[in-house]
Amino acid sequence: MQQKNVIFDFNGVLLWDSHLHELVWREYALKLRGTPLTHKELHDHFHGRNNKACFEYLLKREVLDKELQELIHERESTYKKLCLENKDEFVLSPGSKMLLDYLVKQKIPHTIATSAEKSNVDFFFKHLHLDTWFNIALVAYDDGSMPGKPAPDVYLKAANILHADPADCLVIEDAKSGIQAAYNAHIGTIVALGPREAHPVLQKLPGVSSVITNLGELLLQIEKDLGVA
Repeated sequence: MQQKNVIFDFNGVLLWDSHLHELVWREYALKLRGTPLTHKELHDHFHGRNNKACFEYLLKREVLDKELQELIHERESTYKKLCLENKDEFVLSPGSKMLLDYLVKQKIPHTIATSAEKSNVDFFFKHLHLDTWFNIALVAYDDGSMPGKPAPDVYLKAANILHADPADCLVIEDAKSGIQAAYNAHIGTIVALGPREAHPVLQKLPGVSSVITNLGELLLQIEKDLGVA
C-alpha cells in the first residue's frame, strides 16, 4: 500500500444502511413538502450529504439554529430506532472486520470521515463496538462548523487529524458527493465502493483509482500489491 493512511466514509461503506436512511428521508419528504422523493433526488441530493443540506433541499430555504437542531434530533431518533429494530442489518459491512484487523495489526493509521453528527458517531461506537479498531477522538464528523460533502473539508480535517498530507491518504467512498469531496481534497487514492452494476458509473468519476463491491476486495488488493497473496 503506497498510501500510509486510510480514511473511511461510514454510512454506505462500513455500514450498509442506505436503505434505512432512504426510508427516513422519504418519510420527511412527505411530511415537509407533501411529495415523495424520486430515486434521482435521493442519489443526487441525499446520499453522502449532511442533515443541514438535506433539510434545506426539502424546505427550499436556509435552516438554522434551534429549528435545525430540532429537525436533526427528531430525524436521527427515527433513524436510530430503525437501526435497533433491524439488528440483522445493523452490522458492519462484508469484509470490514478483516480489513480493520489488518490495519490495526500493520499499525496503519486510519480513521472515519462522516457526514453524521456526533450523537450518531457515539451511537455507532456503542452498538458496533468501533473502539476495537478506531479512536473516537480521531473521527471527523459533522459538527456544524464546515460545509458538507462535496466540499473537501471533512477529508481535509481527517487528514489533518492523522497528521497526514491528503496525497498520502486512501479514501473509501460510496456516494458521488463523497467521492467528489475526496477529489476536491486532493486525496492520493480514492476507492469507490458499490454494487457490481454501479461499477461502470463509479469508475468514471473524477479521481477514482479502483472500484470494489466490499471491503474484503480491498484487503485482497492490498495483499496482492504487497506480494502476500
